[in-house]
Amino acid sequence: MIKIWGRKDSSNVQKVLWCCGELGLAFERVDIGGRFGGNKDKPYLDLNPNGLVPTIEDGSFVLWESNSIVRYLVDKYGQGKLLPSNSEARASANRWMDWQLTTIGPAFSPLYVGLVRTPKEKRDPAALGEALRKTASAWQIAERYLEKAPYFAGPELSIGDIPLGVWAYRWFNLPVERPNLPRLSAWYGRLTERVAYQTHIMIPLT
Repeated sequence: MIKIWGRKDSSNVQKVLWCCGELGLAFERVDIGGRFGGNKDKPYLDLNPNGLVPTIEDGSFVLWESNSIVRYLVDKYGQGKLLPSNSEARASANRWMDWQLTTIGPAFSPLYVGLVRTPKEKRDPAALGEALRKTASAWQIAERYLEKAPYFAGPELSIGDIPLGVWAYRWFNLPVERPNLPRLSAWYGRLTERVAYQTHIMIPLT
């Protein structure tokens, strides 16, 4: 059985949990990081020298970095699920996984931390406004690409949707004024109908 190290409310851990849910993979999860601590202790650092979550153990194989874990699980256990059948669509799916790391994540993280994890009296309104502007601008890029298909790499859910889908739940549930992005909203609506998304992503924000 796959062992997943990481708290269930971490966005990066949620990528892996959702992926396992879509693939029907059994796993054992261990609370670590955040309020649970332990991620800077030697036993965990021996698994992941970065001291971050998630990390997985699949037999004797240890892997960290959430997007790499999702790719690994789909490659080994997917049997065609979550991975487009042609090279172009697979490249597109991988592109969106990387885009989450380079664009949405850096834009959105300050907004999320500022509104969810920072006491109201300590918030920086100017910084929050700039983070909101950058995040909305990034989602507008996604909106344009969803004109071509219902999911980011084609007609079916793929690995390209997983990292963005985790952040989409946060985006659509923060108390902010969002631009009208109908295709993005429809895509998010399709995600919310999936049992694995409901189970692993649609939980209270922390």
